[in-house]
Amino acid sequence: MEKATLGGGCFWCTEAIFKRLIGVDEVVSGYAGGIRENPSYEQVTTGATGHAEEVQVEFDPDQITYAKLIEIFFNLHDPTTLNRQGADEGTQYRSVIFYHNEIQRETAEKVRDEIADSGLYKDPIITEIVPFEAFYTAEEYHQNFYEMNKNQGYCSYVISPKIRKLLKEYSREVKEEYRKE
Repeated sequence: MEKATLGGGCFWCTEAIFKRLIGVDEVVSGYAGGIRENPSYEQVTTGATGHAEEVQVEFDPDQITYAKLIEIFFNLHDPTTLNRQGADEGTQYRSVIFYHNEIQRETAEKVRDEIADSGLYKDPIITEIVPFEAFYTAEEYHQNFYEMNKNQGYCSYVISPKIRKLLKEYSREVKEEYRKE
């Protein structure tokens, strides 16, 4: 198993997407990229900790490649907006990839460049690609948030459309139990 640590806005959205993929064993919401050890959600939301909302994805590279994870990451959030995803604004919502080794760094840069050259986005991709240092697991009520709150407004209006896009564009990569959503 390998790990990928990714931030594409609210971790509720990112977690819901990646947990649906074949080859993904576990997705944990948390915080990375800041200066405070073991931060709380309340501390992270101030922007003062420097942390971003992240997910840590444990995956089997024989079933899904790191490159495919990064491709999906770039296609299911807006990597062109600085410190913002939709109405979520602040450095904690920045687009960032924390690579765990040089192969991941090279792969993330290659996929980023391919997406940039594809014309998918009219604005430049500003996603940070930086070395992984530490990951702090978010509070329990943030874990598996979408599954436990599907009818909540944010889930219905923000997360559900991303899942529909995943199902439309990456149906072969989605676990069987999620294909009928």
